[in-house]
Amino acid sequence: MRYYFLFVLACIIHGVFGQMTPFATKRGNFYFYWGWNRSYYAPSTLRFHGNTYDFQLYDVVAVDRQSPFSPSLYFSPKKMTIPQYNFRMGYYFKNGLQFSLGVDHMKYVMLHDQPSTINGYIYNSGTPYDGVYTNQDFLISQDFLKFEHTDGLNYINAELRKSKVLFQTRWFQPILHYGGGVGAMLPKTNTTLMSNPRYDAFHLAGYGVDGVFALQCLFFKYFFIQGEAKMGFIHMPDIRTTMHRSDRASQMILYTQFNVNFGLRFSLFSTPELIIPDTRFPSQAGSLHP
Repeated sequence: MRYYFLFVLACIIHGVFGQMTPFATKRGNFYFYWGWNRSYYAPSTLRFHGNTYDFQLYDVVAVDRQSPFSPSLYFSPKKMTIPQYNFRMGYYFKNGLQFSLGVDHMKYVMLHDQPSTINGYIYNSGTPYDGVYTNQDFLISQDFLKFEHTDGLNYINAELRKSKVLFQTRWFQPILHYGGGVGAMLPKTNTTLMSNPRYDAFHLAGYGVDGVFALQCLFFKYFFIQGEAKMGFIHMPDIRTTMHRSDRASQMILYTQFNVNFGLRFSLFSTPELIIPDTRFPSQAGSLHP
């Protein structure tokens, strides 16, 4: 009888609570957030080609460029897109499963005067760099190349994320999110290549894919702080480098991104929410109405 009673009790608990979905991850919820990122890039290969040159630079090192903190910069509507930022809005189309659209505005700055290896040829550039190169040691000096995606390395993407509430109280819920996405790369590449004038324009250059893991701290049902870790792959086969349309560069990048975001969550339509009982005072007989 004791085991039978425990079995029946377990069935009752499962029937009452097993079908309840925490309100923060229910279908119909909408959210948006804004935050900032730090990004780290693996060394990559850069290929430059045009009418009179075609060469590759190997193991090129680059860093991000996050702006120093200033309230007038980070919180001004006119300037808040200058730092490296993340913007996203999403919708729970199913309990615990969300679809979102966002922009990851990263910055990529090739380090100057770094050693590399060059392979290819350069003709009629009007510089001392004309010649044929076969896997030769090479110093990437500033008068040869300046190369940055600083306004920026823009990843416009869509993601699917799964959400899991760890526990909840009346005013606080920690929520795990994990998933991945795919999107387009729209960099504004700042390039000065050999004797060509500086070129800086937005251009649809390729695509990216990513995986993400996040921890969200939701306060009072509506406000949250969210930390994220992302890893991704970027392939840009069509980067503009000069005013001449025949001049192009290509690049593949592996990156890691760490983000801190601040956001709001609300329901687009009314749904029953999980009510957490207040157990501070014992219930009184006769206080419930049929």
